[in-house]
Amino acid sequence: MVKDSLDSFINGDAEKARDVCIRDDEVDNLDDQILRELLTYMIDDPKNITRALSLILVSKNLERIADLSTNIAEEVIFIYKARSIKHRMEDVDVDKQIM
Repeated sequence: MVKDSLDSFINGDAEKARDVCIRDDEVDNLDDQILRELLTYMIDDPKNITRALSLILVSKNLERIADLSTNIAEEVIFIYKARSIKHRMEDVDVDKQIM
C-alpha cells in the first residue's frame, strides 16, 4: 500500500490511489481478526501472553502504516482530481465522481 500510494502520487494516478483506500478496509479486518485469534491463545494459555501482545503491537503498527498510506492516497485524489474523499470511500467512483 505504501508503494502504491507513492506511485499514485508520482504518476498522478487517482485510480491507483482509490484502490489503496479500498484496501485499507481489508487491512482493518485482518487486524481485528489477529486480535481476536491472539486473545483466544492468551485465554487458553497465559504463557502465550507476552508473545501474543508483541504480535498484537506489530499488527497495530502495520495497520497504522496502511492508514498512513490511505492518507497519502486521499491526498493524491485531492491534488489531482480536486475532490476530498476522506471517510467516504464507499461513495467514491474515480471515473464518475473524481473527474
